[in-house]
Formats: sequence, structure tokens, C-alpha cells
Amino acid sequence: MDGHHLILGKTTDYITGEVIEDTHDERYRQNIARLLVNDKSYDKSDIKPRHELLIRAGEKKAIIRVDFLISTENRILMIIKYGPGSIITRHRPALSASRLVAPYQIPVVVVTNGVDADILDGSTGKIISSGFDAIPKKPELLKLSEKFVFSEIPENRAEAESRILYAYEVDGSCPCDDTICRIDPE
Repeated sequence: MDGHHLILGKTTDYITGEVIEDTHDERYRQNIARLLVNDKSYDKSDIKPRHELLIRAGEKKAIIRVDFLISTENRILMIIKYGPGSIITRHRPALSASRLVAPYQIPVVVVTNGVDADILDGSTGKIISSGFDAIPKKPELLKLSEKFVFSEIPENRAEAESRILYAYEVDGSCPCDDTICRIDPE
């Protein structure tokens, strides 16, 4: 077994059709992908899985993954960040990610451990609702998006959010976690 996760074989990604490693965590991600398409009315083309995000903390750099970006009409409206264990501890890093994946604040942030979910207001960080049933369906998200303010993230705020995300996702990670790509300073 290499890395951090028990590899159970191979599986096919529900969204992209790519063959990927089958892990316990990936099984939860694939269930979320099916939920988005089958129950929440998103087209597969609305969903970008495994979005790679470069983060920095001073001279330190790493690439992490945001599990799902949900876009419609060329705007990211929602991100979903999966992680095993307590979801409350994942709120802050997910909010940081929502301020870094685009030059504007992503309005809806979903944090899940595959069993439960919290839906957060991206701007305030407050819990809007909880549970998989509360994840907005595509028509609901589109209707909500009419009221969204896509405020630009100032450079100094993005730098601070990147440091926060680095602290949670890289400094706080297991050294054998091969889902994080640490980039050596030049």
C-alpha cells in the first residue's frame, strides 16, 4: 500500500468516465457525484471533480484538490469539499477554498464527510442548512444565484485565505497523504 489510502482496486469516475483508484473516500465522492446528477438535477457538464488548487504560505506551495466545483452559465456557484470525520472542523478550510478557486466569492459551500453535510453561505460562513437533502438542486441554485453577489476577493484576502488553507490541508495533513502535492521552494 503506497500513500495514505487503502487502494481497493480501480473504479470509473461517474462524472468523467476516467478510471481512477478505488478507495473508501472515493466511494463517498462517487456517491456524492451520483446524488448531484440523479437527485439534484445537475448535468455532468455542470460538475468539475478533483479541481486542483495551488495554495501558498510564504515560500511554501502545494496543490490540493477541491472535490467538486458546480458551475452554471460560466460561473462557479457552489463547491463541495469532502473529508472523513467531523465536518465542523472542515468549515474553515472549505470557506478558504471558496475564496481561492475563482477571483470572486463562491456563494454556496458544502462540507461533507459522506454521511452528513453542512451547507454554508460562502460570504458569511454561516450554516444555511444541514443534510444531503438540503444541498440545493440545480433549479433552486439557479434561482438563488439571481440574488448572489459575486464580490471580488482582494489580493491580501486571497493571500490570507491561502495561508489558512495551507495550515489546515498541508501542515495538518499526514505526511503519507499522497493526495496533496507539496512543491519544494525554488
